[in-house]
Amino acid sequence: MNNKIKEMIEEIEEKKQKLREEIEKQEKHIDFEIKNGYVIFEKDVLARQRKNMKNLLVWFSEIPLLHLLSAPIVYAMIIPALFLDGMLFVYKQVVSRVFKFEFAKRSDYVVFDRQYLGYLNIIEKLNCMYCSYFNGLMCYASMIASRTELYFCPIKHAKKVAYKHAFYDEYLLYGDGDEYQKKLKELRKNREQR
Repeated sequence: MNNKIKEMIEEIEEKKQKLREEIEKQEKHIDFEIKNGYVIFEKDVLARQRKNMKNLLVWFSEIPLLHLLSAPIVYAMIIPALFLDGMLFVYKQVVSRVFKFEFAKRSDYVVFDRQYLGYLNIIEKLNCMYCSYFNGLMCYASMIASRTELYFCPIKHAKKVAYKHAFYDEYLLYGDGDEYQKKLKELRKNREQR
């Protein structure tokens, strides 16, 4: 990767950080704190939220019939998700020891905190927990796969990909076989030093 590309990546990361800070400022008006992993709202905030909670009877009456009928199909995906979660645990335990990989923590990806929102009824909270688990698990799996790819075959694709993970910009150019093994070793070494 040439210096200009590295500089551009650094600029993008700086912009992302500024964006995160700006989003955090915007969210400051919602008064809550996190203690020991639990989200705690001020009592008056929680009371206002509860006023906006939809009664279960009203909620069910407004749901289209096809949505209710398709719910078992949606929720059936929990079975392969749990299997994937178990396999990722085993994979991470083995691969991190054999190849000395550093993987991010699962809890950084699978986050359950929407159940603390007072404006969600029990069904909405269950739906949120399902989506938090499933989407977090998919991102966690992608992180594990991308970290593995970084070690074994960090070569960009010839075709443009719709999604680029965090390591992709560091990958070696497609078709650039000059000193491939040397560049591969350098890339691995540089990643381990960070």
